[in-house]
Amino acid sequence: MTRDDDLQRLLLAVHALTRVAALDTNSDAPAAQWRTLTLLRDHGPQRLGDLATLSRVTQPGMTRLIRQMDAAGLVSRRSHPADSRVSVVAATEDGLDALERWYELFRSALAPHVADLSDAEWEAVRTSASALSRQVGMVPVGSNDFTENPDDDAPASRGAARRSEEEREVVR
Repeated sequence: MTRDDDLQRLLLAVHALTRVAALDTNSDAPAAQWRTLTLLRDHGPQRLGDLATLSRVTQPGMTRLIRQMDAAGLVSRRSHPADSRVSVVAATEDGLDALERWYELFRSALAPHVADLSDAEWEAVRTSASALSRQVGMVPVGSNDFTENPDDDAPASRGAARRSEEEREVVR
């Protein structure tokens, strides 16, 4: 088996676990909503078009989603300071709280599906997650490195998610 085969198997297994856990939550919210809030949490306020590109959806599809999320109080929209024709979208505190609750629910739904992994398998999962996250530039929320305590089950700090007002004004 090649490394490419290993990566493909890993991705397919993660996608399958994600689908199973998402179904187990019985949530009516679209997965795109959680993906969008995660992108806004991790990347800060985004232009609508850039957010569509990051999320790999069409701009009209993202516009519909953001309209629904705005009506639910999960995001806010404002005009770009340099071009009033462009919308800038940011996660609201309510949106970040909803995202945190979703991840807690998602982790609880996922837990029974991986409960029988051995300590060695968990170490392999931890090592793989850290290595691959670094490769794609992901940094755990509230952390500048991957030196978190593996035995600490406390939720990650939301310090990075709760940006200061100055940081929120910076638009990419």
